[in-house]
Amino acid sequence: MAQLDTREKLAILADAAKYDASCASSGTAKRNSRDGKGLGSTEGMGICHAYAPDGRCISLLKILLTNSCIFDCHYCINRKSSNVRRARFTAEEVVRLTLSFYRRNYIEGLFLSSGIIRSSNYTMEQLVEVARSLREDHDFRGYIHLKTIPDADPELIHQAGLHADRVSINVELPTASGLKRLAPEKSETQIEGAMAGMRTAITDGTDARKRYRSAPRFAPAGQSTQMIVGADAATDRDIVGRAATLYDRFELRRVYYSAFSPIPEASAVLPLQRPPLMREHRLYQSDWLMRFYDYKPDEVRAAADDATGMLPLDIDPKLAWALKFRDNFPVDVNRAPREALLRVPGLGVKAVNAILSARRWRRLRLDDVARLTVSIKKLRPFLVADDWRPVALADRAELKPLVAPRKQQLELFAA
Repeated sequence: MAQLDTREKLAILADAAKYDASCASSGTAKRNSRDGKGLGSTEGMGICHAYAPDGRCISLLKILLTNSCIFDCHYCINRKSSNVRRARFTAEEVVRLTLSFYRRNYIEGLFLSSGIIRSSNYTMEQLVEVARSLREDHDFRGYIHLKTIPDADPELIHQAGLHADRVSINVELPTASGLKRLAPEKSETQIEGAMAGMRTAITDGTDARKRYRSAPRFAPAGQSTQMIVGADAATDRDIVGRAATLYDRFELRRVYYSAFSPIPEASAVLPLQRPPLMREHRLYQSDWLMRFYDYKPDEVRAAADDATGMLPLDIDPKLAWALKFRDNFPVDVNRAPREALLRVPGLGVKAVNAILSARRWRRLRLDDVARLTVSIKKLRPFLVADDWRPVALADRAELKPLVAPRKQQLELFAA
């Protein structure tokens, strides 16, 4: 490997990290250095692009330790047989970069992943050393997210949880058959075993904190994972089912989806084209339905096409479910429980909470609901208000043309 300066390494390894989608910084413990001790914070506003649910922007230095790898996963641009320019940081270099960027107010934290060099244990040791040095040698209190290696020694993965806010262990592909075909050196059993061990450690750490205030925090932002969409034959119905299983078994904070992107000199077993980015977006929306709208996994899967198993691309999964199960509508905004209101297409969680609060004092009309939404057009066939009953709309055999978003040609050079 040719000698590269820090700037060249950063250009290569920051670009190589763009395929990791799971870099949100939500859910961690709040820390700052206002007491004059330590360095960094998880609360400040940054200039980068990882957003917490409460609107905070946590800027992260997102890099790989190295893009060299001893594995040869077909879908990975950094695979052993790939003809890409390689680079590698030492643990000390990553620590210096993180501290330097923080002091310049560029970042508030670090997202660190890596290809596998020498062995899984050696690579995991280097990742843990970065986090350990930041925490113990420099008292860094900013956010740290570590990608862990499933077949590394469990003690090393445990050490990662002691120093990082969030850890992630990627399942890579939605199905075991897809993983065996496209990443034969990886094992679903090892991946799920590591996730189960992390779940146990997080639970034990939480219990210890309740009993002893001096107990160390263990991965306070939990664990997440990522799935590649479109590299194998898995349908959206398969992916939603897999995500639901992961949430249930391992208490994950997030499942991230990354649309497969064709890579140079790709293997013949990979598709020639990437899936529509809208497919990735629809999967995130289906994930939101399970996490915030109280939909059961089977209900979300039912929104997919019966023949293909795919979610529709032209309408969101919530609207697709409502059109498929019209016997659940219309819903009376003045009487329906929260669970039923959350099923109405176009009503978000905030709007439903506002409706529940407002109707305690007076009966709501259609105009009142309209003030809480972007467009009342989508809602009209699915709700009953004090001055509105969708009699004619409810009797229509086909509602989709009325409620689906209108297609329009976008301008390339719009002002």
